[in-house]
Amino acid sequence: MKDLKIAVVILNWNGQKLLEQFLPSIIQYSQEASIYVADNSSTDDSILFVKTNFPTVKIIQNKGNFGFAKGYNEALQEVEEEIYALVNSDIEVTENWLQPILSLFENEAKTSIIQPKILDYKNKEYFEYAGAGGGFIDKFGFPFCRGRIFDTIEKDNGQYNDTTEIFWASGACFFIRKDVFRELNGFDADFFAHQEEIDLCWRAFNKRYIAKYCGQSTVYHVGGATLNTENPKKTFLNFRNSLWMMTKNLPTNKLFPVLFIRLSLDGIAAIRFLTQGKYKHLWAVLESHFYFYIYLFKFICKRSEIQSENYYKIKSIVYRYFIKKNKYFKHL
Repeated sequence: MKDLKIAVVILNWNGQKLLEQFLPSIIQYSQEASIYVADNSSTDDSILFVKTNFPTVKIIQNKGNFGFAKGYNEALQEVEEEIYALVNSDIEVTENWLQPILSLFENEAKTSIIQPKILDYKNKEYFEYAGAGGGFIDKFGFPFCRGRIFDTIEKDNGQYNDTTEIFWASGACFFIRKDVFRELNGFDADFFAHQEEIDLCWRAFNKRYIAKYCGQSTVYHVGGATLNTENPKKTFLNFRNSLWMMTKNLPTNKLFPVLFIRLSLDGIAAIRFLTQGKYKHLWAVLESHFYFYIYLFKFICKRSEIQSENYYKIKSIVYRYFIKKNKYFKHL
């Protein structure tokens, strides 16, 4: 069995407190890996802290705050290990978290992207919103997870201790082969943050690469350390980037019909924000559509030659969740 070289790369921006809290567990339980902190031009003492307390950690200095997508794209140009483990700075890892994932990469040549089980750091018996037990999307581009559909979070009772193929892996703890990452030209830097990992997985799927969830590896994620769910900027990025992602990746015969329905569903979401008095979130949805139309031609030009018809698991997670009341993945 080949011994693959792996790099754990933590993207940081003004995250000294998170590094103080979570970097020790990564160092303790990642002896197989080289560990990097990629810094998005922080103004706090993050890098001084790492250099002083963890001299074995390698530092990559980006020249600006490039967000998640471009931040990793820039940093990973300097990382030559065969496997990239992209790990949020608010992730706590566990003993032996790398071994089952490395074993999958070593034994399955077409498996190119892997996500571990992601549980909630603040409530460790439950899955965490960002990724949970592996991700899928519906026909209209709405993402959902095994263990999390919209705001319904499942308790971890071992129901997702398996290893299985998924559609997308969470950027909170995202493993990918270096050669595949570079073949796909990394994340789409226009996204800045949010949905860029789903877009990358969709592009990998269109090229017949396989993404998997590995339930034998567990990490804990704080979540919302950069933008929490109440921040309208998060709403804007999620809605805008989802439309851009669909424009790039939907099959040609479905592109405009599906986009029309998705835009209509976004309108219903905006009305819901209005009835809840969340006016900033309402504006965020409207603004996301404005940006979608402005850059529509640019993202049509980003379409690849290959799109798969079989990208979605179910037709409408919105219908199944809100109308049929299917709150849990096993009921889909």
